[in-house]
Amino acid sequence: LKFPKRLLLSLYVGNGCVFLSVFNLGVYRREAVQSYKSYDFFRHDNKEAMKIRKQCAIVALQDVKSYLNEEGGQIAVFDATNTTRERRSLILSFVKESAYKVFFVESLCDDPEVIAASILDVKVSSPDYPERDRESVMEDFLKRIECYKVTYQPLDPDDHDKDLSFIQVINVGQRFLVNRVQDYIQSKIVYYLMNIHVQKHSIYLCRHGESQHNVQSCIGGDSELSSRGKQFSKALRGFLENQNIPDLKVWTSQLRRTIQTAEELGVPYEQWKILNEIDAGICEEMTYEKIKETYPDEYSLRDQDKYHYRYPGGESYQDLVQRLEPVIMELERQGNVLVICHQAVMRCLLAYFLDKSAGITHSHSHSHSHSRNVLVICHQAVMRCLLAYFLDKSAGASQTHTHTLKSYQASCDLLMTIMRDWFSGNKCPKKIL
Repeated sequence: LKFPKRLLLSLYVGNGCVFLSVFNLGVYRREAVQSYKSYDFFRHDNKEAMKIRKQCAIVALQDVKSYLNEEGGQIAVFDATNTTRERRSLILSFVKESAYKVFFVESLCDDPEVIAASILDVKVSSPDYPERDRESVMEDFLKRIECYKVTYQPLDPDDHDKDLSFIQVINVGQRFLVNRVQDYIQSKIVYYLMNIHVQKHSIYLCRHGESQHNVQSCIGGDSELSSRGKQFSKALRGFLENQNIPDLKVWTSQLRRTIQTAEELGVPYEQWKILNEIDAGICEEMTYEKIKETYPDEYSLRDQDKYHYRYPGGESYQDLVQRLEPVIMELERQGNVLVICHQAVMRCLLAYFLDKSAGITHSHSHSHSHSRNVLVICHQAVMRCLLAYFLDKSAGASQTHTHTLKSYQASCDLLMTIMRDWFSGNKCPKKIL
C-alpha cells in the first residue's frame, strides 16, 4: 500500500508541525540495480537478488535511523512490501534496538479488477518500466505478484502478530481490521485509511467571484459580489454545463460571496461553516495598507511568519489547516465535488491535494498514485497570485508560469482562469495546462 504525501500531510494537519519522511525501498533497489529486466528479480529462489533486496532494506533502515536520530525526524514511513515474517522480524528488531514504535499497514486484495486497475494506474508510469507498453507491464507485474504469493505471510491478529499494532485494509476499503492502536499518530493513520476511496473522481476548487471588498482591497468581511463577480458566476455556470459532470455536489462556505456564486449555478448546494475564509480578527474589513498604518507591530509579525501568525481575535493559517481537516476527509471519500471557497482556504486545500506541505521537508519516495483530479477555477488575477504562491514566489505577476505547472500534471488535471474577455457569450475558460 503506497503512502502518498497527502497521508503524511493528514498527520501534519491534526498534529501541528510533524517532521516525517518516506523511505521507499523501490528507490533503493533501483539505485543498487540500475536496470530492472523482469519479475525474475523477485523470485524467492533467486538467491543473488534476495541478498540485494535484503541489503537494500538494511541500508534504508539505517537511513531511517539517521533521519530520526540525527535530522530531527519524528515519523519515518518504511514503504516496502514486507510480506514475510522474516522481513517484519528484521524491522521489529531494528525498532526494538532503537526504542521506536512501529505500526504496520497491510493491504490485502483478491479482486482481479481492482488489481488490474491498480497496475495500470500506478505501475505503467513506474521507473521499473520505462518505455514499456501497458500489456507487457501488466504481464510482468502480475508475475511479480505471483512471486510474492509464494512466500507471503499475512499479519495474524489471532496468534503470531496479536501483540503488534497494525491495520489491514481489505479490498481497498470494503473491510478493515485494526489491532492494538497505541497512540494519536497511529489513530490518525487509521482515520485516514478508513476515509479514502480509490475510485476516480474530480475535485473542482473555485474561488468565489469578485466581491465588493475585493474591489476595495479589504480583507475578510461578508460583502456581496461585484458586477464582475456576478459575470464570473455566469461564466462558471456555462463551463460546468459544458462539462456535463455526473452527480456533481456543490459546497460553499456560509459567507455571501460564495453563496451568491453558487446560486447562479441553479443547482442545490451545501453550506459548510468550516469553509469560511480565515478570520482576520481585529483586522477584518481593513486593507493591508490600513493594517500597516493602524497596527504596525501586527503587520510586521505577520510578514515574518504568515503561517503561524494569528490575527488578534482571529486565526492563523495553522488554525485554518486544522479547521479544514473534516472537509479534506470528506473530499477524499466523496465523488465529484465543486468547492466554492476563499483564497486562504483554497491555498490550504491546494497544499494538501498538490502534496505541498510546510511540515514535510524530506521525501525518499517518488511513486504516488492519484485517484482524483483537481481542477482550479478563478479570476485571472487570483490565478496569478495562487501560481506565484505555490510555484515561483520570486516571479512577478507578469511572468508566465505555464512551464512550471508541468510538474503538477500528475496531481492537478488542469488549471483554468476565467478572464474578463470571456464573460460575454458562451466561451469556455482558458486552459493553463
